Amino acid sequence: MSLPLGADRRTYSYLGPAGTFTEAALAQVPEARGQIWRPVHNVPEALADVVEGRSDAAMIAIENSVDGGVSATQDALATVPGLRILGEYLVPVTFVLVAPRGTALSDVRLIAAHPVAYGQSTRWLRENIPTHAHVPAASNVASAIGMLDGSLPVDAAIAPPGITDHYDVDVLAADIGDNANAVTRFVLVARTTVPAPATGADKTTVIIELPDDRPGSLLEMLEQFSTRGINLSLIQSRPIGDELGRYRFFIDADGHVHDERMADALMGLRRFSPRIVYLGSYPRADRTIIRYSDHYSDEVFVEARDWLRDLISGAPDT
Repeated sequence: MSLPLGADRRTYSYLGPAGTFTEAALAQVPEARGQIWRPVHNVPEALADVVEGRSDAAMIAIENSVDGGVSATQDALATVPGLRILGEYLVPVTFVLVAPRGTALSDVRLIAAHPVAYGQSTRWLRENIPTHAHVPAASNVASAIGMLDGSLPVDAAIAPPGITDHYDVDVLAADIGDNANAVTRFVLVARTTVPAPATGADKTTVIIELPDDRPGSLLEMLEQFSTRGINLSLIQSRPIGDELGRYRFFIDADGHVHDERMADALMGLRRFSPRIVYLGSYPRADRTIIRYSDHYSDEVFVEARDWLRDLISGAPDT
């Protein structure tokens, strides 16, 4: 993996403060170890750090197995030019309920939590603290900090399990998330750079706008992938925001821009869409090799292109 700035020590932005799931994702990046980690408050700030040169790369959450795509991240990536995804990282998501020392569970009425963490813990909260109220926090760790410093007038906070490594709190309950298998997917984003070589276990991310609102336009977009044997692992719509009924589509497709079938699909999308944002081709976190039918192999696409060239040149049939 290469980064664009090339300084002796690289700087990585992440949603802070220390102890967040985003920090746990950044800890999975070998190149980031021993480098400068810069905590920020939100995704736009992280991306601004990259674009404006304060950081070499930023780690941001892009998808959750429970809630789907992270809309704030998708919208930011659609509107901030000059970015590329270098890699993806998966972090299991579990939560604990923490409180100042000496607090009993029966004392809890107001709970600070990031909205996503709160939404993923509602079943446990409903069963164990049915009369509670939620106070939103900027991050999972910020909920605990606000509880401790008084900036959030709450009795307890939902936080990551590692919170006890950084702050003096009591854990009132562990594993309070509604889904024990919840996972959040993070991506490492840098400024535009040359794609890394294909590994055979790759993913390509694009954002596509439909040309107009007419019957079949969405199908026409999807056919650019299906007719080339490309599987989509994520497709999510987001409003463009300029008027009602206009949407862009955030898509993860199996494969790499260096694959003939992916390159052909991207050219088809370019002809079809008034705006397509290519966010990069990068190794899948699970390193699963992409399987496809033989008639979608690179050799088949090359042979078909050579055949057409020979037809145009007047070469005799063989």
